Amino acid sequence: MTTIATHVRTLEEAIQAWDDRGWPRPEIALVSGSGLAVDLYPPTHGPISLTDILPFPIHAIIGHPLQVELLEPRPGRTVLYYRGRIHSYQGYDAYQTVFQVRLAVLLGAKTVILTNASGSLSPERPPGSLVVLDDHLNLTGLNPLRGELPEEWGPRFPDMSAAYDPELRKLIHSLASELGIELSSGVYAGLAGPSYETPAEVRMFGHMGADLVGMSTVLEVIAARHMGVRCLGMSLATNFAAGVPGAEESLGHDEVLETGRAAAERVQKLFRRLLEADELA
Repeated sequence: MTTIATHVRTLEEAIQAWDDRGWPRPEIALVSGSGLAVDLYPPTHGPISLTDILPFPIHAIIGHPLQVELLEPRPGRTVLYYRGRIHSYQGYDAYQTVFQVRLAVLLGAKTVILTNASGSLSPERPPGSLVVLDDHLNLTGLNPLRGELPEEWGPRFPDMSAAYDPELRKLIHSLASELGIELSSGVYAGLAGPSYETPAEVRMFGHMGADLVGMSTVLEVIAARHMGVRCLGMSLATNFAAGVPGAEESLGHDEVLETGRAAAERVQKLFRRLLEADELA
């Protein structure tokens, strides 16, 4: 289990290693989910392995290249692109799970964009749907703010009433409309995983107000909002959750990856336009 002192020290070391590498510091961070690590721009720096950034062993998972790149979608704008993330279900504690996001913010990122693959809880969002997150339910049993974190990171009790920035949500909807890409909105239920949900659990999440369910994102958003940065989240519904009409008899990760491949062109178009937008600064 990571102690707070170790977490702070390794972040400081990672920042020093970043500067020693000579890479510019980013204004924006983008974290891709399962099957969503699409090519965006030729990197100005990298790619390097996530193992060169994180100070603990990295466990691979299919659909996450686990690479780090710097992009320049427009002159003077530097984006830290994490092509893949780590998850609590891989055995990481909450501090380790949000290390990538905290490092990006401490390096200077003011906006964090996160994508994920999710299960749809409603026939209204069939597999292949792109969904902008309006809010989330943290059902992981974890929280990266536990303990006495450095005061300069953020308040003891941060406000989460607008976890997903309203202006960024409005922006991505507008850009999608211009591109002819269909987007809906929804609430994301984040679980620890790695088992998929039972039909009874899926019914419960629906009664709680969730539209999607997945195994990432919520801890990262909590950590980022605590540190005062804007967050934007987008899910790709890759399957119907268990018990939803139209769901497969059994669920598997291959289905997630295949749906991600089918959506790659839409995701690429939308995120190129987003990263170039004046309003993102």
